[in-house]
Amino acid sequence: MTSITATQPTARLRWYDFLFINLFWLGLNVRNTAVGSLFIPYLVALFAPADWKNTALSAMSTAGLVIAMVVQPLAGLASDRSTSRFGRRRPFIIVGSMLDLVFLVAIGISFNYWSLLVAVLLIQLSANISHGPLQGIIPDLVPEDQRGRASSIKALFELLPIFVVGISIAKMVGEGQLGWAIAATGIVLLVTALITIVTVKEQPLTEKPRGSFWQPMRRVLYMLGGILAGLAVGLLCGALIGGVAGLITWLVAGKEAALGMIVGVGGMLAMAFAVVIGVWAGASTALGKNNARTHSSFVWWIVNRLFFLAAITSLQRFAQYFFMYSFKIDIGQATILFGSLITVVGVGTVASAFIGGWLADRFSKKLLVGWSGILAGIGCAGLLATILVPSETLIYISGMILGVATGMFMTTNWAMGTSLVPAAEAGFYLGVSNLAGAGAGIIGGSIGGPVADYLNLSTPGLGYFVIFAGYTLLFFLSTVSLRYIREPKPTTV
Repeated sequence: MTSITATQPTARLRWYDFLFINLFWLGLNVRNTAVGSLFIPYLVALFAPADWKNTALSAMSTAGLVIAMVVQPLAGLASDRSTSRFGRRRPFIIVGSMLDLVFLVAIGISFNYWSLLVAVLLIQLSANISHGPLQGIIPDLVPEDQRGRASSIKALFELLPIFVVGISIAKMVGEGQLGWAIAATGIVLLVTALITIVTVKEQPLTEKPRGSFWQPMRRVLYMLGGILAGLAVGLLCGALIGGVAGLITWLVAGKEAALGMIVGVGGMLAMAFAVVIGVWAGASTALGKNNARTHSSFVWWIVNRLFFLAAITSLQRFAQYFFMYSFKIDIGQATILFGSLITVVGVGTVASAFIGGWLADRFSKKLLVGWSGILAGIGCAGLLATILVPSETLIYISGMILGVATGMFMTTNWAMGTSLVPAAEAGFYLGVSNLAGAGAGIIGGSIGGPVADYLNLSTPGLGYFVIFAGYTLLFFLSTVSLRYIREPKPTTV
């Protein structure tokens, strides 16, 4: 493998270097997709009351993501300062992966909602021990003018799991073979971790970076408080505006319609407000107010990323329950249908990821990310239409559009983000970007689940219509948020 320096990435990388540097993203995302999109929804549908399964799923996922929001940036910060002779990032990858295997088994043997909750919280802890440090590998090892291509391979390995899980693991789960599905997930995770440990060559730090370790740790806790405060303020703002709309509706159409308006409009607006307020509050406390202002483009990059990921993550989370309603099928059949959908999505993501990396090194990443948001909004609107006119064909067409948009976004958005962070603190800054990863699930799911259940109780299917409309709005807002980002001028090495 090409000799690469962790602190000063100047050596030109060959094609296989890009593969080895990014391979663990494949295992990590097979695990993430299988656990978050298949295992948890499937088991919650079995363990939770039918009328409140969306809320039960949201509560479990939100609790796990709170852990992720703390552990991921902390692990990234610890790896920034690591002087291990094995390198800064790889020791965390192997420890996290070994713990993941144990907690995957715990998910498989769970026997009720509460035992499943414990297993999910534990795997969120272990998963983010490896995830945070992994995000620092590209800034550590890849010259700036090759990061578009490196990010393209990263996006490919993030998106291939959608295809892999869709054609194999989803079918196992849908047919009741959960144990085999968990085993397959664990094998992929272990193999990719071991190959990464052997092939990626890091140059260890000779001495720890100067500066306090505990001060950034406190900021991470403040960051969590900021994002939760943003969620609370977003809920309040959404409730106030929804209340005004509800009052007007009450005068025109009556009490029942007014309650639906309050919950629906309030919920959609709450998601939008929570993104902007939560990210700025969290980033200001995690980075410090002065750094947040200095790196305002980085903060708005998180806003952009959070809008998009909140929508796509929540669509994945509730898709199986939506299929159960729309097609009148059970959770096993819905899981198989969901597997077919994400296979189509995977085809689109892989195709656009290849093109996206090439484009990101030649054209404005900001422009490409903007078009991704618009295209994803169109795809989400197509899924929204299937609530009124159930059609598998329309689902697959919409899925392909979403896949192309997501592949382009994941490639170009990450390439843009790595150019916005200070190189010496890449692990910590990109760990803070977990505001977008974990915050996406908290904002989209914690609001969407209860809204869906409440409205579905009054009018079956209304809840899914409202939350999917909200996710369509988030995609379009991701594009609007780009106007506040200034891309740095490209440099060559």
